[in-house]
Amino acid sequence: MVAQPNPRGSTGYGDELLAGIWGNSWGTGCYQDVMAVADALAARPEVDADRMAAMGGSFGGYMANWIGCNDARFRCLVTHAGVYEFHAFNNVTDTPAWMPHMIGFGPWEDAEAWVACSPHRKVSQWRTPTLIVHGEKDYRVPISEALALFEALQRLEVPSEMLIFPDENHWILKPRNTIAWYERVLDFVGRHTAARMPSGA
Repeated sequence: MVAQPNPRGSTGYGDELLAGIWGNSWGTGCYQDVMAVADALAARPEVDADRMAAMGGSFGGYMANWIGCNDARFRCLVTHAGVYEFHAFNNVTDTPAWMPHMIGFGPWEDAEAWVACSPHRKVSQWRTPTLIVHGEKDYRVPISEALALFEALQRLEVPSEMLIFPDENHWILKPRNTIAWYERVLDFVGRHTAARMPSGA
């Protein structure tokens, strides 16, 4: 079963829902909505709650990173082009005015509050096996975000893998790369969500 929720911050359901992540609330409303969906799925009789995975790209990649720092219920995570460290990201993105506008203030105004929802602050709590995917020509969320996350997870001995596309940007668009993306993601998720044999079997 695949669920594609529309949490706060999503488009297509009006301005109120879209504005749900504005202000310094990246890790609150949207996260609560996504986890409520996970709870609802886990309660369904046809779903094995012990074999769930979560993934996302761009802001969804950020949300996968935030889940990794806050909840260990999933067998694995896939994070594609996700923001990991707010200060570093804002210094190198091709749209540096966007995040201060969305959060409502800049890091120069309140550096501590600025990173309240930055995954790097809580990465020591990360336990979930993770596949990190990024395009090397991504200027929206530069590859440094993926490299920093991968380094942290490796040092924390969290099972983690990285898939880099040297000739892609924020999204993976070339046909051969798209095939490689799906093959690697499906392989990773399949390995980590496979049924586990009972001990002694």
